[in-house]
Amino acid sequence: MKKFFQFVFAIIVSFIPGLIGIMFTPSGASDVWYNALSKSALTPDGWVFGLAWTILYVLLGIALYLVMRSPRTRSGKGGAYLLFAAQMALNALWTYMFFGLHLIGGGVIVLVALIAVSIWMMREFRQFSRGASWLVWPYILWMVFALYLNGMIAYLN
Repeated sequence: MKKFFQFVFAIIVSFIPGLIGIMFTPSGASDVWYNALSKSALTPDGWVFGLAWTILYVLLGIALYLVMRSPRTRSGKGGAYLLFAAQMALNALWTYMFFGLHLIGGGVIVLVALIAVSIWMMREFRQFSRGASWLVWPYILWMVFALYLNGMIAYLN
């Protein structure tokens, strides 16, 4: 039963940036602003973002769970947990910067930091679980794509 609750906890924790982001995602005035922006031809439909983020948060939650279940001591996992928390904070910060404050250039800077921290986190997770490390890769790839999309918006506007 303990494993089940740890798994549920890890999944819930991984969705925190998404829950924070809901407050700033395009709707009302923010939607008008976002829809008025020139975007890359590769920008997916809105529903794709929701699906992608759901999958990515689940993968991150599973990765966190695998680290939590690693036989290494809790004190040895501090760096991995800190990096996980940092990437979550940066993830939420990007949504606030881009959609909340409409700071497109600030979004680019946050995404560069987020990619760097996510790569560092992936490498740290590898010490505890190869599977956890591999589960972070789709997130990193999506962040690189997000950087491209954000960069194109900065360039085109």
